Amino acid sequence: HALQKCGLKAVAGGNLGEAVLGLPALCRDRVYVIEMSSYQLDLVTSFQPAVSVLLNISPDHLDRHGGMDGYVAAKKRIFMNQTEDDLAVIGVDDPYVQAICTDISANGGPMVTPISVGKTLGQGVYVISGHLYDGVTKPCQDMLDLRHAVSLQGTHNWQNAAAAYAAGRHFVGDHQDLAKAIHSFPGLAHRMEVVGAWDHVQFINDSKATNANAVSYALAAFENVHWIVGGQAKEGGIDSLSQYFSRVKKAYLIGEASKAFAKTLGSADVDHVMCDDMAEAVAQATASARAGKEPSVVLLSPACASQDQFQNFEHRGDTFRALVHKIMNGHGSKPKKESAA
Repeated sequence: HALQKCGLKAVAGGNLGEAVLGLPALCRDRVYVIEMSSYQLDLVTSFQPAVSVLLNISPDHLDRHGGMDGYVAAKKRIFMNQTEDDLAVIGVDDPYVQAICTDISANGGPMVTPISVGKTLGQGVYVISGHLYDGVTKPCQDMLDLRHAVSLQGTHNWQNAAAAYAAGRHFVGDHQDLAKAIHSFPGLAHRMEVVGAWDHVQFINDSKATNANAVSYALAAFENVHWIVGGQAKEGGIDSLSQYFSRVKKAYLIGEASKAFAKTLGSADVDHVMCDDMAEAVAQATASARAGKEPSVVLLSPACASQDQFQNFEHRGDTFRALVHKIMNGHGSKPKKESAA
């Protein structure tokens, strides 16, 4: 989005959307923006991005990679063919990626731009109190106020914005234009997507949050949450989310993980109910949120894979969105997108 807004012929693909070999041929001013999964990185040998981006690492796909060390090693392969003419944009807010940043910086290879949220960097791109600072060159500049970017809510999206800015400045000479382009990003479906608002209740589709770490960012962003959660559980379940349970007004459990999650929530005295399917969960969550007087959020952020009840996370998110719109339209309330403060 940002590169296109700045006049480049950018196309996205790879693990996100169309396969790389199906993208339009490279030409002048065309940039491939490619998402590479750990599975794909494990298999490539000659992949050499002009700019690589590694945001963060948390446990996932450990069965595939033989444990956390193998998973980290697979992620690190994104840098293996880069030279001093290339750029590595690396998050430094979790210990795994911080260690990788130190290693890459110390042992040669690509130029490195570190990014952070909440931490001032001597050189890099960072976000403090919602303001994005460009400290790659001196003097450091305040480029963007992310607090008013509707589709970039939460610290994880601030990290995304910092990464997009750090990567984009490699291609775009006017950094103010780049910052404006990032601010105008409309968001992606299933990733903290605001699908509607009905009086004091907002509806958020975060179906892409398939593990607890991803859900933590959504729960941290909202208060008075009516949380739809469940599916095929990942290792560790939702135990690591206990620090955010105080934000949950009530949880609505779906899918195979319901019993295990009910046990976790029950031991933490979080109000919860077992639901047969998404339709029941959305109906109950909406009714409960509407009954309260305070601003509330009905949040689908499942912390699970989707294949027990859905084809994929997109199907799950589409189902949630359709149910929300059906309920709202049935009561004469037109769905509208607005800030989920």
